[in-house]
Amino acid sequence: MAWRGWVHRGWGCGQAWAPPVGSRGCEELPAVLSPPRLLGRRFNFFIQQKCGFRKAPRKVEPRRSDTGTSGEAYKRSALIPPVEETVFYPSPYPIRTLVKPLFFTVGFTGCAFGSAAIWQYESLKSRVQSYFDGIKADWLDSIRPQKEGDFRKEINKWWNNLSDGQRTVTGIIAANVFVFCLWRVPSLQRTMVRYFTSNPASKVLCSPMLLSTFSHFSLFHMAANMYVLWSFSSSIVNILGQEQFMAVYLSAGVISTFVSYVCKVATGRYGPSLGASGAIMTVLAAVCTKIPDGRLAIIFLPMFTFTAGNALKAIIAMDTAGMILGWKFFDHAAHLGGALFGIWYITYGHELIWKNREPLVKIWHEMRTNGPKKGGGSK
Repeated sequence: MAWRGWVHRGWGCGQAWAPPVGSRGCEELPAVLSPPRLLGRRFNFFIQQKCGFRKAPRKVEPRRSDTGTSGEAYKRSALIPPVEETVFYPSPYPIRTLVKPLFFTVGFTGCAFGSAAIWQYESLKSRVQSYFDGIKADWLDSIRPQKEGDFRKEINKWWNNLSDGQRTVTGIIAANVFVFCLWRVPSLQRTMVRYFTSNPASKVLCSPMLLSTFSHFSLFHMAANMYVLWSFSSSIVNILGQEQFMAVYLSAGVISTFVSYVCKVATGRYGPSLGASGAIMTVLAAVCTKIPDGRLAIIFLPMFTFTAGNALKAIIAMDTAGMILGWKFFDHAAHLGGALFGIWYITYGHELIWKNREPLVKIWHEMRTNGPKKGGGSK
């Protein structure tokens, strides 16, 4: 009995340790084995083989986004979809979760600017061709009978009266409206939360960094963002051009989301984020940096005006305070990341990235001019 008790205390067949199903318990050992033969160094090994002692695996409890103070704040916010039924699994090594988003951010940004450079090359070629086609079309219109009250003609007239910037952001606004309508479909709620909200604790990390930029759950949130984008569209396209603006806008959405990931992992405040605010902050910061003396006004208070430089300083100060103090109504880290990226790109990025696109354009030009080389034997 004393030996049995010693085995029980020494090996702890309690709650922390569990023998496998079908094996003999610790209480059955004395009936099978004689105590004198178990003394010595072989005792530990024999007990482990006979009883099969091994530590019971610790169950990893899934972490719900609506638990705690952070979840309640997201649940109360009308800008965030209800995610109380969504289960997130934070990684036991949070820093590792940032590796894939980092590579995705760098790779996507490079592809965006490379595609924009090729797009600009193709646009220049098409403009030359469209110039001669336009002369021919004007001559045909002069001899063709005109139709009054044609709906298509009115649409073309409205479209032609828009500025280049407004025509550029029209597609972005249409994409945001389409995604907003998808949020209203009940059967798509889980898919929308999975792919159109960004959260470093989610199983899907990379694609939501881009898709969440076009995602809005609240009508007011979408309307406010699209109004700001429409207001600054003409200025930013005049500064950067259509192709470069699209590269900056898409890259800004991914970069601002990555900054949000870093902040959430560092503070442990996991939660879903969505909206185009990070990319729009890049547009606003770029315009305010390029034209700091421009006059701005608030939509509901047009009588109060202020300079663009002062507005940018106030926005950065507010988002910095919100990120440090943990305000949860907005994703202040994404706002701050987008604003800093806009300032950096206007100050340094344009010279470092866009003005060094010539080697890529030359390669593309040679491919378009010479075409793929046909294989053949060596001379």
